[in-house]
Amino acid sequence: MIRQASKWDELRTFVEVTRDGSLSGAARRLGLTQPTVGRHIDALEATLGLTLFTRSPRGLTPTPAALALGPYVEAMAAAAAALGRAASGEAAADRGAVRVTASDVVGCEVLPPILAAFHAGHPGIAIELALTNRNEDLARRDADIAVRMVRPIQSGLVARKIGAARIGLYAHRDYLARFGVPRSLADLASHCVIGFDRDNRTFQGAGDFARGLTREDFSFRCDNDLAQLAALRAGVGVGGCQENIARRTPELVAILPNAIQYALEVWLVMHEDLKATRRLRLLFDHLAAGLTDYVRGRL
Repeated sequence: MIRQASKWDELRTFVEVTRDGSLSGAARRLGLTQPTVGRHIDALEATLGLTLFTRSPRGLTPTPAALALGPYVEAMAAAAAALGRAASGEAAADRGAVRVTASDVVGCEVLPPILAAFHAGHPGIAIELALTNRNEDLARRDADIAVRMVRPIQSGLVARKIGAARIGLYAHRDYLARFGVPRSLADLASHCVIGFDRDNRTFQGAGDFARGLTREDFSFRCDNDLAQLAALRAGVGVGGCQENIARRTPELVAILPNAIQYALEVWLVMHEDLKATRRLRLLFDHLAAGLTDYVRGRL
């Protein structure tokens, strides 16, 4: 049996190494040294009597045994983190930690001023911001509060629909000065269009015009939304952007506004068991107000 008190760090290390595929990357995420991460993995393998990773010059690859254990260890690590946050402050107190998850773009472009205002008013509440484009499982307590761009389907959640973030096509005015303004969707074939490389999930909900698109339709391909946004702002080509983010960059010009019309729903979600915890409720309500301002173009 795993000696729980001494093994939590090893289990957390296992999760990060599985996610990152390297000791150095996991060490950076955990704030540890690479040798310490290596010792954690060696100790866990010795305790379990299993080989968890195969080593190669390209990094660490989980073995079938590690993949089988992964969901259970992820759940244990999430529960341990949730326990730590719950113990960090009393339910009725304005202190402790709250973990918020959001997409890369929302976390970098939308939430910072909202969270800054909250922290100014509640300096005793620590905010943990986890950025990922996958929907973290609130039932497993991967996070306390989630900002999601799709309707939540899990049971046991408090979900509030904030509104919708409209999406449009844009290009930098310098790009348009060099290559001209496309007047129809067919014209895009002669332009550099920014889109996905291997992961098309972002485009799956992008409306009728995106159906049937493949990576070959894009001249600039990247699966990182922030890199796509940076390329758009740098004048690489034509790309999609949330309207309320695009308007912050005056050099971005809307392209084919009548041909491209779709929106992402914005939802704020927390587990119903946490709604009585004061610091979580405070942040939930503050985020709801701030995100409402955002979707209405006031932020």
